[in-house]
Amino acid sequence: MIPRPLRPLQLWSLPMNEAPSNHALAAQVRIESRAWIDGEAVHARSGRTFVTLNPATGAPLAEIAACAHVDVDAAVKAARRAFEGGAWSRCDPGERKEVLLRFAALLRQHGEELALLESVDSGKTIRDCRNEVAHEVPHFFQWYAETIDKAFGRVAPTGQNTVSMIVQEPIGVVGLIVPWNFPLLMAAWKLAPALATGCSVVLKPAEQSSLTALRLGELAAEAGIPAGVLNVVPGAGEEAGKAIGLHPDIDMVSFTGSGEVGAYLLGYAAETNLKPVGLELGGKSPFLVLENAVITDALIESAVMAAFWNGGQNCSANMRQIVHRRHHEEFVARTVERVKKLVVGDPLDPATDIGAMITSEHRERVMGFLRSGADEGARILLGGIAPQDDPGFFLQPTVFDRMTPGMKIAREEIFGPVLGLMTVDDDDEALRLAVDTEYGLHASVFTRDIGQALRFARSLPVGTVSVNSFSEGSVATPFGGYRRSGSLSRDNGLEALSQYQQTKTIWIDLES
Repeated sequence: MIPRPLRPLQLWSLPMNEAPSNHALAAQVRIESRAWIDGEAVHARSGRTFVTLNPATGAPLAEIAACAHVDVDAAVKAARRAFEGGAWSRCDPGERKEVLLRFAALLRQHGEELALLESVDSGKTIRDCRNEVAHEVPHFFQWYAETIDKAFGRVAPTGQNTVSMIVQEPIGVVGLIVPWNFPLLMAAWKLAPALATGCSVVLKPAEQSSLTALRLGELAAEAGIPAGVLNVVPGAGEEAGKAIGLHPDIDMVSFTGSGEVGAYLLGYAAETNLKPVGLELGGKSPFLVLENAVITDALIESAVMAAFWNGGQNCSANMRQIVHRRHHEEFVARTVERVKKLVVGDPLDPATDIGAMITSEHRERVMGFLRSGADEGARILLGGIAPQDDPGFFLQPTVFDRMTPGMKIAREEIFGPVLGLMTVDDDDEALRLAVDTEYGLHASVFTRDIGQALRFARSLPVGTVSVNSFSEGSVATPFGGYRRSGSLSRDNGLEALSQYQQTKTIWIDLES
């Protein structure tokens, strides 16, 4: 029997506070449950599927093709055939640019459909999905499309009788493995530069949130991306993800996710063809309020956003908030007041600030951190509980005070709606606490002294420092981590192109 997409009787079963326009629209969105391999939507060769749930209701959405090594192998062969054929990898740069611009336009045209689909599939708020999926994702493809005919090689200085050219070539077939917290945006972060360089791609979305990625294949084909250039293989990490890591004909892998899985991928590369592995991993990012900072509404908004954006399911979340004692009382009072106003609930309601956790298992994991924090002596100022009477995977935002450096909640990545406060007596102590972590992804620094801001930015071993705001930057700025937060590769910016290219020297003797 061929598996078919499941449709629940309704996508939301809880009381709604608004006219059900978004729910009616979401109910009409077509769900694609098949893999996309070599220009076609196909079932897994084994016929196996897995069920994806709506995190806000616990109801099933669809049975997704459960790809394994045979499906990944088929996708890699298609990608290799496309790469060697040259229709994409060696086409005129202007042609590749025009195709990607059409792809960006199609993604923008279907932005509302994709935003609704991602909200239902991931529990993310529709407000965030409209910004990330309907706006940012097309912008990423447009931005990288515009780089294609503006990238130049170099000519090295030589004697009169030789010419030496240094050129960049696409690395080949790349495996992209993306997380569940920003499903389509993280795919765009990797897909856009990979396709812009001329690579062929095998994309594995997270099994918890595959639906928007599975829609990409059809839109890519409509835009004119040749068959085999973009392949999407949903499935479990230990099957499809492992198959990508071990495949000897994949030339590089780019991964965003946990450090544990990143280590596996490095091991798989060592076992097989020594393929490069680009890693963007976890974080335990600090938010520093130094002595001469001013506690403004904007600072409090940044503090709350840093901890609770996307329900804290964000690798750069600034959960460790280190505040000078001079500001502690005011900062705590204003932060708690602001957090109380956050609306937790129906992701399709535009008024919602925090949607659902991705799965019940993940919610329970976060609850384990809350219990640990309380047991170790941190003081819960707000939250600390999960609703008991709803079918979705919701969790109220939690604020801890009196967090100390040795506590589990201060050292391990929680990936949930949790903010922990540590109080310091001077700015040097703030810096010592900020660097006391094995991670190095992001940091925010608040101070009125620009010289101090630059000194702290230089001293923090992290990939991104935002000053007097919480920001990850833009498409134009590279994003990645130091230490256990990643490898030397970077997503975003022109630097992202380097992951997907090889450097070649062409030495020409003019006298021969």
